[in-house]
Amino acid sequence: MAPSNPLRELPSVDELAGSPGLEALVELHGRPLVVAAARVALERAREDVKAGFPAGDLVARTAGEVEARQRPSLQRVLNATGVVVHTNLGRAPLAEAALARVHEIAVGYSNLEYDVEAGSRGSRQDHVAALLRELTGAEAALVVNNNAAAVLLALAALAERREVIVSRGELIEIGDGFRIPDVLARSGALLVEVGTTNRTRLADYERAVGDRTTVLLRVHQSNFRLVGFTEQPRARDLARLADRHGLALVEDLGSGALVETADEPTVAASIEAGAHVVTFSGDKLLGGPQAGIAVGRADLIERMRRHPLQRALRPDKLTLAALEGTLALYQAGADQVPVLRMLTESDEAVRARAERLAELTGGTVEVTTARPGGGALPVTEIASYACALPVELAEPLRRGEPAVIGIVREGTLLLDCRTLVDAEVEEAAAAVRAARG
Repeated sequence: MAPSNPLRELPSVDELAGSPGLEALVELHGRPLVVAAARVALERAREDVKAGFPAGDLVARTAGEVEARQRPSLQRVLNATGVVVHTNLGRAPLAEAALARVHEIAVGYSNLEYDVEAGSRGSRQDHVAALLRELTGAEAALVVNNNAAAVLLALAALAERREVIVSRGELIEIGDGFRIPDVLARSGALLVEVGTTNRTRLADYERAVGDRTTVLLRVHQSNFRLVGFTEQPRARDLARLADRHGLALVEDLGSGALVETADEPTVAASIEAGAHVVTFSGDKLLGGPQAGIAVGRADLIERMRRHPLQRALRPDKLTLAALEGTLALYQAGADQVPVLRMLTESDEAVRARAERLAELTGGTVEVTTARPGGGALPVTEIASYACALPVELAEPLRRGEPAVIGIVREGTLLLDCRTLVDAEVEEAAAAVRAARG
């Protein structure tokens, strides 16, 4: 008698999807989803059988696949890395006031592009323009979906098929491989490099100005620092040079500091120094949603607004609501912006949080160093405290719900408490208990 073939004993997809144990899932989620899950469950069962393992409970496997498919991919995590503006973890967490504005606008209709006073079409750019003018001292403002887009739009609107002069020391690469020369090329502008990697003088810019020059571009070295034998013209001197030749000085600040934060230049200071257009991010040191913001001289911002690219790069209503809610906090002193709170919170408060977490988890308190992150203040280190735990907990914590992301250093898992808030301590402790099983 020929031996039985376990593969032949497996049911068909339709048979498995129609199993009594899956009836409730079919009723709840619909047959197409359950059929797709059953197909995956059977494929994995076949692989196991071919490898010499049993097929297992196919109904349970299908139910597990349905659950996995229903689980959102984008999930909340607890940031215990000590990196305040963590690009991989969503950058800046929003303040409660900003979240309230998002909820208010998201649940119904809004006056996104409607002027309720005039009873006619309005502009989505009007909702945050006044706040940005007040906070930066600029004549006008424009918002797009990220800072790379703001730079792209500025150069496309002001220098398409014309020359843009930039220092070689500022031709940097930002996150995910995006490089300033590539952004320049996509804008249609012609790149003119001056100076050297470490030293560029005002005279280098002046010698490069020609009949086709329209923009001087100054890029803040937000994600690195050159030290030693270096030189770079001040924004004020470049602005004067631009004014003498009828050019526009565009300054890309990147991180978007609206208040004094270590040695990061503020947007208001750039405007005061004479920059004609300043671009920066909304979700870094500003502490709001992902956005690119351009402020500056009214006629130049208007040219950006009227450029065809602006429509492709414009922000949606939820971004504008979150940005408006965040900017409003700056009028009251910015104390409620989470990023700024984390950067400036006292060592004592962070240590108390670490001690509480260690008490709840059986860990120990360890002195560590936090960082601003997000390509801002690259040489700045912030004293911090962490709860030290066995390194074996790193993976189960990362896979839990919510995931807890710490850092592994010298064979120890550290949960840095500068980027955990008080309300998350109990939750992190519960995650540690679950990870231990």
